[in-house]
Amino acid sequence: MQPATPPTVSPFLRTAAAYAWRLLAVGLLVYSLFAVLGRFHEVGVALFLGLVITALLRPVADLVARHLPRSLAVALTLLVSIALVIGVLVLVGEAVAGEQTTLVREFREGVGRIERWLERPPFRLDPDALSGVQSKIGDYLSSHRAALLSTALSGAGHVVTVLATLALGLFSAVFFIHSGDRHWSWFQEQLPSAVRDRVALGGRAAWSTFTGYTHGIVLVAATNAVLVGIALWALGVPLAVPLALLEFLAAFIPLIGSPIALAIAAVVALASKGPLVAGIVVALIVIIGQIEGHLLHPLVMSWAVRLHPLVVAVSVVAGSIAAGVVGAVVAVPLVSVVWSVHTALRDARG
Repeated sequence: MQPATPPTVSPFLRTAAAYAWRLLAVGLLVYSLFAVLGRFHEVGVALFLGLVITALLRPVADLVARHLPRSLAVALTLLVSIALVIGVLVLVGEAVAGEQTTLVREFREGVGRIERWLERPPFRLDPDALSGVQSKIGDYLSSHRAALLSTALSGAGHVVTVLATLALGLFSAVFFIHSGDRHWSWFQEQLPSAVRDRVALGGRAAWSTFTGYTHGIVLVAATNAVLVGIALWALGVPLAVPLALLEFLAAFIPLIGSPIALAIAAVVALASKGPLVAGIVVALIVIIGQIEGHLLHPLVMSWAVRLHPLVVAVSVVAGSIAAGVVGAVVAVPLVSVVWSVHTALRDARG
């Protein structure tokens, strides 16, 4: 009796299965990283902030260290950077305080203009419904005063958490900038000798990608902020400087951050200057989106790792689901770093 011939598996199916389990492993790793980031939210944010500060300021500190002792160069670089950040925040605060009276008057007039605009064709909304909106808002605030006060008090606790996170991030950056290479060398020495070369290669690829992405995204954010600030100032929209700063921060979330910030600017323009100026701001959203998508982001990805826009979009959404705003900010650089390490190790295997 002939033994039964074992069923054969097609090469395509074997290849698909091999890629499938690898994709599952990578997906599990990425999910675990985001889960840990969500669990240790503040620590993850602080370390990520420390790495960002290091990527930005390490070249400056190295340049200053050619003329000064290393410790003094690091301290001087950090102090000057902190002074610049505080100066920008003071400028924003003075801009808001200086426009407060004018802003309140323009918003009141703007609300009236919007109501009259909505009463005319093609909307033809009921004037009684519009006139009752402000009173309803006032009644809501009065009836929920205790809840709003409790929310404000809980927000004070969040401020303490934010300050502690910033302090930890700055503290981490001091050591990363001063002697991060020595720390990395010590870490490699603790590993088995068989994997040290691969870890060293992956580490170099990861840091090169992260620094390239960080420099690029800061360039994108600064360019967007300057363009938005100049445009809003030219249009006479109040709070141009704070809105430009909001655009700078929002640009760190690819694809969706900048449109959200510009949408807020459009609402401010609508309330203060009317529909025409708001329409111009909306057109600005489209123009800056085209500049960012077709010029700036390709430049950023050429400095880091070129990712398909679909990968960027999926990464941002997945990161926001897993860890909120922090996940949305961290997602793209994390995927870029993982892919660059994979590429470097694959090329090394030849």
